[in-house]
Amino acid sequence: MADDYPKFPSQEELEKELSDYLSKKYGHRIKVMSPVMVPQALESSRETSRRSGGLDGIKFSMKPQELEGYLNQYVIRQEQAKAVLATKICTHYNRVRSLQKKSRLNGEQAVGRIKNNILLIGPTGVGKTYLVKLIARKLGVPFVKGDATKFSETGYVGGDVEDLVRELVLEANEDIDLAEHGIIYIDEVDKIASSQNSWGPDVSRAGVQRALLKPMEETEVDLKVAHDPISQIQAIEQFRKTGKREKRTVNTKNILFIMSGAFNGLGALVRKRMQKQGIGFGATVESKDEEFTYLKHVKAEDLMAYGFESEFIGRLPVVAVLEPLSGEDLFQILKNPNNPLILSKKEDFRSYGIDIRFEDEALRVFADRAFKEKTGARGLVSVMEKALLPFEKSLPSTSVNCLLVDVDVVRDPQGELEDILNNPDDPQRQADYERMLNEEKSLVRDMIRRRKNHYIENYPLVFTPDRIELVVEHHLKTMFPIEKIFDEVILMYNQVRVFESDFYEKHGFKINFNEEAINEIIGRALDRDTSATAICNEVSRDYAHAFKLIADRSGRLEHIIPRKGVLTPDLYMDFIIRDNYRRYPLSSSDTDRENKEL
Repeated sequence: MADDYPKFPSQEELEKELSDYLSKKYGHRIKVMSPVMVPQALESSRETSRRSGGLDGIKFSMKPQELEGYLNQYVIRQEQAKAVLATKICTHYNRVRSLQKKSRLNGEQAVGRIKNNILLIGPTGVGKTYLVKLIARKLGVPFVKGDATKFSETGYVGGDVEDLVRELVLEANEDIDLAEHGIIYIDEVDKIASSQNSWGPDVSRAGVQRALLKPMEETEVDLKVAHDPISQIQAIEQFRKTGKREKRTVNTKNILFIMSGAFNGLGALVRKRMQKQGIGFGATVESKDEEFTYLKHVKAEDLMAYGFESEFIGRLPVVAVLEPLSGEDLFQILKNPNNPLILSKKEDFRSYGIDIRFEDEALRVFADRAFKEKTGARGLVSVMEKALLPFEKSLPSTSVNCLLVDVDVVRDPQGELEDILNNPDDPQRQADYERMLNEEKSLVRDMIRRRKNHYIENYPLVFTPDRIELVVEHHLKTMFPIEKIFDEVILMYNQVRVFESDFYEKHGFKINFNEEAINEIIGRALDRDTSATAICNEVSRDYAHAFKLIADRSGRLEHIIPRKGVLTPDLYMDFIIRDNYRRYPLSSSDTDRENKEL
């Protein structure tokens, strides 16, 4: 009979449900935390060392094409690499989920399966790390990065891969289940390739390769290590509370390993092999584009000739090659609305209250200069800093609140800065800025119409034309993702309606903010980064008192609040009270009674 009763929720479940309810009612920053521990059923020592999470925490349900479409929003070119990463990573997590379900049903564990660890090959600055970070963020899995050059065979000098596994647990907020489904990204793996010599540093490099073999496949990593004082303190505290020594380990069976490197010279090895096999491509490798042509045909034997042991290559069954970026590619990166370089630069200036916009011609000059540096997208950062640093230094000390970066600003930063300082209110400069701002607004509106129809279709009462304009303006002001702003507006709209209901329950007056008033509330909440509930509380301080005075004369209990009631609530309340008194003047007997009461 006991099984017929619903399961009593855990403390975390109760806190989450209460937090979600209160967040919808009062704002998204409310979090309930109870000092009282809810009793739980006894669990095994293995389970008590874990928080609920794993694949259920990831909530993974994406298909390869969905993930590839997401990557296309952020990454220019690299079609082959995006397709490989999206496909194999989706397959990895779907297969893990499927195997775990089977093991729960029949109790059998999969033996001898090959994990989809991935090797990325490509020059610096083409987006290898960026791609993997995007995927980890989208899937909700913990992600850590390390450099292979810092590893030592024993782990005593520069650390080892087991340290990365422990970092994965920290990234997962001590959720071991979630950490066991994370992604470990190791860069510069080409630097641990050994030559055919058996002496010197190559011996150490081969040792690092061998040290990586077990974690890449499956091993148990102890979270408590002798050289980590924090883990020792945690173990002591655990023993003090429970009186038991608990061994906390992380299994790497389902951790995905992604490794990358530039692999300079690998193209020549591929060309040499292909020439021996009579597969054409007789020219020598003289440029990055030509090397990429050969790298597309890389095989395991080429990587072994490069200096990797066969066991190591065998644990990296998936290889993706990223192509070098052209000047046009760099320009398209800067034009991408999700480009972090432009977004971060806008944030830099916005921190001083300055809105910065970029013309296409200026972006093209940045791209051409960066291409000459031959460092891929990394060159964009340096060329932008060189041009904009004088403005970032001087403009915060002036009254200038906007900056349009055109070709002249890029080519002659000092001269343009002097012009701005000498004539900060130049009407032509302001007109050019307004033109650029309106162009960007038009682009964002078009993007919303093309890609965000589901919001407008599913919430027609929320997303009126004026409210969509609020979304556009807030996006351009903050560069927050469109989806996030849509979700915030939905939440704030509901907060306004909940406030109206609560006001009636508390004071007995039915109020209804009209559409313009709601726009004002939501716009103010977005600007202040607060909840609509907070704005409603702020503007309604005198509502109840004013409505009572009105009800005493007229008996009126319902009010529609216009935008004036939000903009200047004191003046508006004073106006409607006076207007009510004019409409419902007191009789002589009422006047005498009020005088007596006074």
